[in-house]
Amino acid sequence: MRTLTELSRDSAHARQEQIGQNKGDGPLARDTESGTSQGSAGHSAAHESAIKHVTGRAAYIDDLPAPADALHVAIGFSPVAHGRLTRLDLDKVRHAPGVIDVITIVDVPGHTDIGPVFPGDPIFVDDEISYLGQSVFAVAATSYKAARLAVRLAVVEIDEQPIQLDPIAAAEAGDVVRPTHVQQSGDWQQALDSAPHVLEREQFVGGQEHFYLEGQACLVTPTEDEGVTVFTSNQHPSETQKLVAEVINVPFHAVTVETRRMGGGFGGKETQASSWACIAALFARRTGRAIRLRLPRAEDTRATGKRHPFHNRYRLGFDNQGVLIGGDITIIGDCGYSPDLSEAIVDRAMFHADNAYSLGDARVTGHRARTNTASNTAFRGFGGPQGMMIIEAAMDDIARHIGEDPLTVRKRNLYRAGRDVTHYGQSVDQHSLILEIIERLEASSDYWKRRKAIIEFNARSPIVKKGLALTPVKFGISFTAKHLNQAGALLHVYTDGSVMINHGGTEMGQGLHTKVCQVVARELGLDLAQVRITATRTDKVPNTSPTAASSGADLNGMAARDAASQIRERLFDFAAEHYAIDREGMMMENGDLVAFNRRIPWGELVQAAYLSRISLSAKGFYSTPLIHYDRNTGKGRPFYYFAHGAAAAEVEVDTLSGEYRLTRVDILHDVGDSLNPAIDMGQVEGGFIQGMGWLTTEELKWNAQGRLLSDGPATYKIPAFGDLPPEFNVELLQGHPNSQASIYRSKAVGEPPFMLGISVWSALCDALASLVDYRQAPRLDTPATPERVLMAAEALRQSPAFAPSVETSDDLA
Repeated sequence: MRTLTELSRDSAHARQEQIGQNKGDGPLARDTESGTSQGSAGHSAAHESAIKHVTGRAAYIDDLPAPADALHVAIGFSPVAHGRLTRLDLDKVRHAPGVIDVITIVDVPGHTDIGPVFPGDPIFVDDEISYLGQSVFAVAATSYKAARLAVRLAVVEIDEQPIQLDPIAAAEAGDVVRPTHVQQSGDWQQALDSAPHVLEREQFVGGQEHFYLEGQACLVTPTEDEGVTVFTSNQHPSETQKLVAEVINVPFHAVTVETRRMGGGFGGKETQASSWACIAALFARRTGRAIRLRLPRAEDTRATGKRHPFHNRYRLGFDNQGVLIGGDITIIGDCGYSPDLSEAIVDRAMFHADNAYSLGDARVTGHRARTNTASNTAFRGFGGPQGMMIIEAAMDDIARHIGEDPLTVRKRNLYRAGRDVTHYGQSVDQHSLILEIIERLEASSDYWKRRKAIIEFNARSPIVKKGLALTPVKFGISFTAKHLNQAGALLHVYTDGSVMINHGGTEMGQGLHTKVCQVVARELGLDLAQVRITATRTDKVPNTSPTAASSGADLNGMAARDAASQIRERLFDFAAEHYAIDREGMMMENGDLVAFNRRIPWGELVQAAYLSRISLSAKGFYSTPLIHYDRNTGKGRPFYYFAHGAAAAEVEVDTLSGEYRLTRVDILHDVGDSLNPAIDMGQVEGGFIQGMGWLTTEELKWNAQGRLLSDGPATYKIPAFGDLPPEFNVELLQGHPNSQASIYRSKAVGEPPFMLGISVWSALCDALASLVDYRQAPRLDTPATPERVLMAAEALRQSPAFAPSVETSDDLA
């Protein structure tokens, strides 16, 4: 801590130099005496918008003010799932009260296909209708009510055709949105032929609705040239900029996209926020007026894609200890009507078909089936959870087959020395860490003591059964599309010493902006309060990647660090010359530049640098090293590193009704050296609960005509507060920094905790297996609703292994 005398001397000297020089400029730094650098990276700090969130001052898209003459948009959606549009009469729509403009595909001046990676996503129906809820036309009116009433006046005639809702049948018929892909290591057929034991099983893994609290929404205003400014709830502003520009047929630089925050995204706004911005932009250019577009919950749910449902199959060989020798795994992703991101999503499911286990000599095949539903898209985990489900089911099945506890079999199959290369050729460098996590959680959760108590309880309780499972997670971090692993940042230091950072990532509630501000504060030795962040805008940081793949903090944090370090080094060079001090050993600390026994206040240093015409702005950039993947060979290193975790879940199941409750959860999760432990803890807790919901209560149902029935909170059940376990123990692993040079050796935390929810499903399977004295694993597809749990229990009761126990007075206690 500098003394008052030192501070006064330095400040007086700096002020004396600046007399009469900084005319018209800002005041001197307000807080040159900061004490300690509070809230910088590595410390817990509140979300940068936390107070705004709880007081209602945080502005979301529908909170943004618009001109008084702004128009409101409603969409005309297809009422059938498959057919050809034979007639579209919109005359009554155009003449309805309040209607200003109506558009269809013929009114699009530029591109009509807005597929994010591959073609196949028309902005409006042209001829063929591919799913119920597809956009056919749009109406702009003076009020939202007028637009919605006008849509009902359209005359739409369709030649309906048979629909395909079965992805297995589609895959078998070769009706796929992208080609089948195969990854293989060794001779899998020989492994099966020589294995002492072989098991084969099928599994259905359901999809999931994103159910973001803020639905799809945007506000678009025309600019004075040919462009537009788009305010949107969006995970990928640069992609939306590109697509809007192509649709309205202007250069990219004529479109500015801004996202300050989202009320949730979870992947549902990575690609599927763009179409609504494109429609609004068309109206803005045609009418010269601002345009508001937001979808009601039911329309949003029907019109947008979900997490991909998967149909998985395995045929695996193993030895007498349950250790995998090899085998064949097939996964079929239900992609909906178009490619969207399905190639990469099914790829990631294939990458994670091993989870934390060595498959041995194995083949993994991924099919991308086309069905007449909305095109399924990114969702937290991006296919990884669906891929992990097949091998976790196999671990349970193998354990029952050889009469061992599932945890014992899981530990025997973990990656280890000599078996540390995945089926796609990447080495698992921290393979010993996952075993340490499991063993620590095994001890802290009293797994074996509780296992013994549960076996004793189930032996005397014929109706209510308890289940316990401990499952690991190994999740690869990086975009599997190599070019997306890059990020930029723009940093400004103002003459009062305040700092502004902007980067390419978007904030959807996960604290990304907070972490990036913490990185800048740490690099410049400032308090977090001195660093502010602005909305993500394509005119500040261009050509950005989506905020997805758990890479937001890794990529944008590194880019911000690059920008901040440029400023710091530039100031060091200036200070060495200006103050005639040795540059060696300089550091930024507690709001000062420290050099040997000299401390120069940050604000005074910035003022002096400005007066000496030193640039106080920098752009940073980062690209992830080392990663590569060859789709032709199915080999490579698609991930920079792996994040790990483990969860132990305990459940109680009423086997006469299928109802159950989660009674206890213990989690130990690996975040490396955490950037913000408080935020990371929240992500672990929230990710687990969302993963649990996917596997238990969140059921998507379509009728035979392809209409989504579970299109709102009355029919689609996400976890509520009452679904939290009464005992919920969550701990972040300490003392294990990332083995790779990530931002301050931290690890991503957005997606990996989601798959900890698999432990709940496995615990339900464990409870059901007790009906047959743990000699047989149940077939329990997901979501494991009470109905499915009841059907699985009844199937076990009909099996030869079932032997009813004697009811006691303790039952149902």
